Amino acid sequence: MKKIVVKDAQLSQAALEGMDAFLQVVIDALRDAIGGEPTAETMAELNADQMTLLCWDTLHREVMEGGYIQLIHNGYGPFVFKNPFAKALNKLWHMRLLSKLLYEVHTLWLQNREELEKDCTDDEFMALFERFPQFDDYDDWFVEHEEELTEHIARYVDENIEKFVTVE
Repeated sequence: MKKIVVKDAQLSQAALEGMDAFLQVVIDALRDAIGGEPTAETMAELNADQMTLLCWDTLHREVMEGGYIQLIHNGYGPFVFKNPFAKALNKLWHMRLLSKLLYEVHTLWLQNREELEKDCTDDEFMALFERFPQFDDYDDWFVEHEEELTEHIARYVDENIEKFVTVE
């Protein structure tokens, strides 16, 4: 596994700024260590918790910006749904409700992925939201619970910081 170092002062300052800033320091350190977005090669350099956090970051960023349709259209479906992300959230991170939701969205992804993943114009992309309203409730749930989900993630990372980075 790759050793990923974060300065204690940077982590402490971020913690004072709030859970989002705290998480971002850890996420940025992970992304910097692998050169940005995870690939098949760089994923092998990270442990399961590090990969779960990066998957959370991708899920969080995409869903908050444009919902599950955007996440899928931008090509993150396999990263989120084909990895043991939902299983890790349930079994290791004790986030059963989010895990259950992801399994349900996974089913929708499988049913509609060909249409949602194909190249299209901006207008055609925007039309996907009208054509696939079955994602709306999942988007809404995520947005409504975003703060408590983020708090849970931040607490898990804080309590298990050694699984994510080395603090010096």
